[in-house]
Amino acid sequence: MAVYTNISEENLIELLNSYDIGSLKKFEGILEGVENTNYKIITSKNNYILTIFEKRVNENELPFFIELQKHLFEKNINCPEPIANKNNNFINNIANKKCVIMSFLEGEKLDIVFPKHCYEVGRHLAKMHYSLKDFTITRENSLNYSHWREIFNKCKLAKNFKDKKFINDIENELNFLEKKWPNSSSSIPKGIIHADLFKDNVFFNDYSCTGIIDFYFACADFYIYDLAICINDWCFDKMNFNGEFNKNSSPKFNHDKYKFMIKGYQEVHKFTNDESKYFNIILRGASMRFLLTRLHDKLYHPIDSYVEPKNPNDYFSLLEFHQKNILDLEDFNT
Repeated sequence: MAVYTNISEENLIELLNSYDIGSLKKFEGILEGVENTNYKIITSKNNYILTIFEKRVNENELPFFIELQKHLFEKNINCPEPIANKNNNFINNIANKKCVIMSFLEGEKLDIVFPKHCYEVGRHLAKMHYSLKDFTITRENSLNYSHWREIFNKCKLAKNFKDKKFINDIENELNFLEKKWPNSSSSIPKGIIHADLFKDNVFFNDYSCTGIIDFYFACADFYIYDLAICINDWCFDKMNFNGEFNKNSSPKFNHDKYKFMIKGYQEVHKFTNDESKYFNIILRGASMRFLLTRLHDKLYHPIDSYVEPKNPNDYFSLLEFHQKNILDLEDFNT
C-alpha cells in the first residue's frame, strides 16, 4: 500500500480551483509504489495524477525533478508532463505537504516480460539519455558508490543483523568496488540518469512502451549504471523448477532478455571501450546499491509502516551472479 496521506474531496477541490484542468469528477488512491502518495484524478477535461511527496523526498530538490520531466516531455520522451496552476506554479500544497499534478499516461505495467519488452526498454533508456545531454541542471547521486560504505556501517549497527558470513561477503565486495570503480578520468559517458527504472516504472501497450514514470531518484551518473540497474531487474526471472513465476525463487539470468535489451540500447548508443571494460564492475555496483538500501530498509523497518520491505537477498544473488559471470558488451557493439 502506498497511500500514506489521505485527502478529502474538499481538499482536492480547493487545490483544483487553482488550476485550469476542469472540475473534479472522481479520484482514487493508487496502492502501488513505496515512496510517495499518488492519486488518480478524473476531471471534466482529462485524467491526471496527483503526487504528494512524503518525507524521503527533499523538498529543495523538487524543482530539479519538475524541470527534468518538463525537458523530457518537450523532447518527446514518453513521460508525465508537469501541470502548472493558474499562477504558473508547478509545486503546490495539499494536506500540509508538497504536491504536483502530472498528465496521466495510458498503458499497463507488465505482469509477464518478454524479450521484445526488454528491447523497448533498452531503446527508450538510450533515447532518454541522449535527450538529456543538453539538460543543464544536475543533482548528485546520494546513493552512489561513495555512500555505500556509510549505509553498510549503519546496517552493522542494527541489533538484528548478526550474520557474520553475510557481513564479511559484503565487506569484501565493498573493498573490491572501492578499488575498481571507474574514476573521473575514465571516458565513460555520464549525465542525468533515471536510476530506478524497474518494471513497475514502465507502462506498455502490448510491446510498445507508452510511458516512463517515477523520476524521483534521477541524478548524475554513468549511463551504463542506469542500464545495469535495468538489466538486474528486467533480465532475471524468478522461476521455480517448473518454469512458473515464484517470488520466493532466486533470480535466474535470461540471456534472450539481456540480448534484446542491449540491442535496443545500442541502436541509439554505441558502447565505448571504457563502457565495455568496466561493465562487470558497474553491474556489481548496481547490485550492491540495491542490496544495501533494501538491507537497510529491512533492518530499520518501522513497525507501523504500510509497506513491506523488499527482500535484499535477491540482490545478493545478483551480486553473486556477476561475481561469477562476465556479461559482454563487445559482442553486441558491431
